Amino acid sequence: MCGIVGVVSNKNVNEKLFNGLSNLEYRGYDSVGMCFINGGKFSIKKGVGKLEEVHKKVNFLKLNGNIGLGHCRWSTHGGVTEKNAHPHVDCKNKISVVHNGIIENYSELKDELTKKGHKFYSQTDTEVIAHLIEENLEGNKVEEALRAALKKVEGSYALGILFADEPGKLFAARNESPLIIGLGKNENFIASDVPSILSYTNKIVYLEDKEIAVLTNDGFDVFDLNGKEKRKKVHTIHWSKESSQKSGYKHFMLKEIYEQPRAIADTLNERIVNNSIIFEKEFALSDDFLKKIKRIVIVACGTSWHAALVGEFMFEELAKIPTEVEYASEFRYRHALLDKNTLVIAISQSGETADTIAALKEAKKYGVKTLSICNVIGSSITRISHDIIYTRAGPEIGVASTKAFTTQLAVLYLLTILLSKIRKTLNEKQIKDMIEGIRKIPLQLQSVLDEDDEILECAELYYNKLNSLYLGRGINFPIALEGALKLKEVSYIHAEGYPAAEMKHGPIALIDKNMPVVVIAPHDIYTYKKVLGNIEEVKARGGIIIAIATVGDKEVKKRAKHVIYIPKNLYTLSSILAIVPLQLLAYHIADKLGRDVDRPRSLAKSVTVE
Repeated sequence: MCGIVGVVSNKNVNEKLFNGLSNLEYRGYDSVGMCFINGGKFSIKKGVGKLEEVHKKVNFLKLNGNIGLGHCRWSTHGGVTEKNAHPHVDCKNKISVVHNGIIENYSELKDELTKKGHKFYSQTDTEVIAHLIEENLEGNKVEEALRAALKKVEGSYALGILFADEPGKLFAARNESPLIIGLGKNENFIASDVPSILSYTNKIVYLEDKEIAVLTNDGFDVFDLNGKEKRKKVHTIHWSKESSQKSGYKHFMLKEIYEQPRAIADTLNERIVNNSIIFEKEFALSDDFLKKIKRIVIVACGTSWHAALVGEFMFEELAKIPTEVEYASEFRYRHALLDKNTLVIAISQSGETADTIAALKEAKKYGVKTLSICNVIGSSITRISHDIIYTRAGPEIGVASTKAFTTQLAVLYLLTILLSKIRKTLNEKQIKDMIEGIRKIPLQLQSVLDEDDEILECAELYYNKLNSLYLGRGINFPIALEGALKLKEVSYIHAEGYPAAEMKHGPIALIDKNMPVVVIAPHDIYTYKKVLGNIEEVKARGGIIIAIATVGDKEVKKRAKHVIYIPKNLYTLSSILAIVPLQLLAYHIADKLGRDVDRPRSLAKSVTVE
């Protein structure tokens, strides 16, 4: 992995290919490369580092051609070297390949090909594909050789392939790794995701597993591995070009933090009707089924896993449904106990997270109903789920998730209202209060953003601290986890999130005058007084207390060194309000340290391999 873009046109594509790669940078990568066909030969340039750094050395825009491939690599097989950067070629320099995914049987294939005389230049699994196609090309047409080669490949792949002797054709294939086709005027594209080509087209075709596409500048065909032609639907993406640009903000992350009031409003739009929750046609779970649910299992990774923990609290507390939250990477290898009265929910911003896709497929083997909560229309997870709820956050370019997280929380909240109403676990007044509460959130989030100067002040005071502790209770324990994750991701400062009461079982030993401790302490009827006690324990050990508290809370102010206030709302909505100051705190600390906020080291936006 990490990103692919390809173009075939009736004119020079170098700028479009370069811009497409630039739009893929948010996915995270360590090296980059491009390939064009000119006069029946490949022109290839590649190197280690960011796109602009490598461009200064090799000048990608000197490459010319009406067809080309680009790739940004996040290393899996082989070190971060120029030799291992994509594209890779065969022995005769006639086949050029870029690849996302992992070829699980590459070692056996490499041994077999080496015995047949093939010479390998890199340490990657990708290069095997170029040689495997070459081996099958003898006596066969290009399409036949490609199909024969891919039938021998085990594992995941998204492939862009050029043949020097086919200068007007761009080939693509996928299996368990995302790849799309974009349709333009006198030009067509392949790409890992929509934002990379959104400046040129919003007409998208989604490739399915074990499909091969052949693109020319004026059309495309798709086949399965047996050569059977597949009819494909063209989807229109309604994201604007501007939504994938910074629009005057210093970083995408900051822009996306500030977009959250709008993102929440869009997520709620037309879904609340006369005190009822109505989702779109993609959500077709019947009231009868929802009444009979005896258990919910949520699978997710990273930030989405933290959203799932908030969902668990709401489903159990309000809808009275036993709920379990599983790391998708663990669930997929367990023998889960699922039955027809279990609903499995998958949460993913991109809809392409490999472990979450695998977990969802595993769940479906048991015949259970599956529901995905996702931000990207037409993504892999949405295509394999029985039902879907979209979050409507718009493109999220920054690697550290912000608006996708809060819109996931909003969807889980709406789903809780729906379940509670159908199952009659809440009365009409309680339902009405919940709906009124969520309707306030967009404006309340704006008021939190208006406190950014105070958050910046905290960042400037403590950006040089080496460790931080985040504490929360109840529905805000997952917010402590998410706040700590944000700081780790973008600033590279060690931070841990804990339930506040668990501080006594180890972390308290770390607290001293150099330790910032962020405590999420909204006023509630559940644990508020206990959290005040936890703050006192931190204070007694000299910890630097930064508290998130409800407007007007004087008790927290007496105890904390810094207080960032959030508006008063229902306790179940405090998590959406409390995370925004923590996102801003992480952002400002990272920016103060000079980090690459939108592209943190070693991280990828969409983790499409195990």
